[in-house]
Amino acid sequence: MEAWNAWPSREIWAYPSYAELFGRKCDRVLCALMDAPDGAILFPFILRPLASEPWTGTDNRDWDVTSPYGYGGPFCWGTPNAKEFWTSFDNWSKCTGVVCSFIRLSLFPEQMIPFPGHVEEKTPNVVRRLDLDSHDIWMDYKHKVRKNVKKAKRAGLEVEIDFNGVNLNDFISIYYSTLKRRGAPRRYYFSRRFFEDIIKDLYGQFAFFYIVHQKRILSAELVLVSVNYLYSFLGGTLQQAFQFCPNDLLKHEIIEWGRKQGKKAFVLGGGYKGPDGIFRYKLSFAPKGEVPFSVGKKIYNAESYNRLEKERSKWKAGQNNDRNQPPDFFPVYRS
Repeated sequence: MEAWNAWPSREIWAYPSYAELFGRKCDRVLCALMDAPDGAILFPFILRPLASEPWTGTDNRDWDVTSPYGYGGPFCWGTPNAKEFWTSFDNWSKCTGVVCSFIRLSLFPEQMIPFPGHVEEKTPNVVRRLDLDSHDIWMDYKHKVRKNVKKAKRAGLEVEIDFNGVNLNDFISIYYSTLKRRGAPRRYYFSRRFFEDIIKDLYGQFAFFYIVHQKRILSAELVLVSVNYLYSFLGGTLQQAFQFCPNDLLKHEIIEWGRKQGKKAFVLGGGYKGPDGIFRYKLSFAPKGEVPFSVGKKIYNAESYNRLEKERSKWKAGQNNDRNQPPDFFPVYRS
């Protein structure tokens, strides 16, 4: 916390309470820190025991590393010695029994040191610049967005901003209904406790935005707030409200709020499956805002990695599970 508070950018993704949201009881939520006079490196991660998996024995002593959901580090400021940091981290990983690491990387390379493993571009994301005046941002939207925002305003839709989670019941109801409509995987059905922990532990670093019509919430979005950036995190819209275009107005109002707060950009995220309809919709708010999203992969112990892959395949065959795994999933034994 002392290092995070000293960091000029203070990204939400490296905040201890945020990282803890994604650690299971068996996991260890940790941070590798290099703190030097000329700068610092802050690398939050989750250390996962392989012994907790049903296909390994409880005497297994292997671990692997992943980053919390979202955009991860290794974050830095100043001019710290990245080579020295990675040498120390790699030595620690090998001594601890870490088999491999999978890291979701920040969209802003200038706030990180390079990842020393294999870096792979995944689905693109959309970043809406906010360091423009209101008119220039408005005119940069696709024509359809401007048309839909005007339509929503004519219908009497209004925005409400909630910094305390007072409408959490409505948010969860809309969020779950949206997941169900889209056929989203179970892992996105975060529990009520998850949202309550955000409200309790991340005060000042989140905001719920709602579009309201006649006192009824039609569309909702939970936005995470860092010093320089806003991040679209989770949200949804009632299907019966689509005719009023509430989500267009919602995104517009978030953008306007962020601009007035002096933020540099609003990260809208990417599509569910690459440049799909969701991605194209987000891009309509920032037609020139497409940026690559990358992940980092590194194997520290190839022998253990191959052994785990074989153990998982053997177990999977015994479960009569013939589902094909994604060809690029990493680590393959967690597919």
